[in-house]
Amino acid sequence: MTQKKYKTIIGRIALLIVLLLIAFPFIWLVISSFKYEKDIISFPPRIFADKYTFDNYIKVWTTIPLVNYIKNTVIFAGGVVLTSVFFDSLAGYAFARMQFKGKSALFYFVLLTMMIPFQVFMIPLFIEINKLGLLDTYAGLIIPRMTTAFGIFMMRSFFVGLPKDLEEAARIDGLNEFQIFLKIILPLPKPAFLSLGIFTLMNNWNDLLYPLILTSSTEMRTLPAGLSLFSGQNISFYGPVMAGTVISMLPLLIIYVFAQKYFVQSSAMAGMKE
Repeated sequence: MTQKKYKTIIGRIALLIVLLLIAFPFIWLVISSFKYEKDIISFPPRIFADKYTFDNYIKVWTTIPLVNYIKNTVIFAGGVVLTSVFFDSLAGYAFARMQFKGKSALFYFVLLTMMIPFQVFMIPLFIEINKLGLLDTYAGLIIPRMTTAFGIFMMRSFFVGLPKDLEEAARIDGLNEFQIFLKIILPLPKPAFLSLGIFTLMNNWNDLLYPLILTSSTEMRTLPAGLSLFSGQNISFYGPVMAGTVISMLPLLIIYVFAQKYFVQSSAMAGMKE
């Protein structure tokens, strides 16, 4: 066996080990969601149990309003995805293709906001949303996240790489800037839109602190916020919490599987120099 084959085998073994290390928490979560409570908290811990049960999934459905939490999460995360992708693409197009005074300074200012953690402005945000009467509403959850600095930066990176002949030909035909964006530019970067949508969906679907602050009633809780309260009220029942976590992860996993090729394609394009 040649040295090249040895290196290939060693590389694949190393990748397999890394894959197992990364996937192990998820595997442990799925297996533990079917365990009895005594097997979950047993010491020393064991990956597999002697017996398994569906009671954890039944209990999480009957103990908390899981359907309502899922509905709130879909409306919140889906609304943010739709509005954020549209407005981020508008701003990204302006920074990439249009010329106006102070464009560079404004763009750098947008990038600087990415360095500010949410904990810094969460109290002023809560006060503002409360003063506007949007606390504990879908609008109060969606409006503050209708655009993000990361989304603007990402969409600008894609729009910069498009040929300028497209918009120049459209201007000759008499289209204004918004018509050029809507009819010519917007249909082109589908991988970019899907990637930004996946990023935005994951961040908002799994977000705990943001919806926990801006909602006060059980009817408006999202999945992470609802499961955290469930865990706090029933601290000894880890099985239902794990079952609820598995349920909350399944939609994202399914979406990522179907959109994986676009995600990889957009990631490769994002690495190209302007």
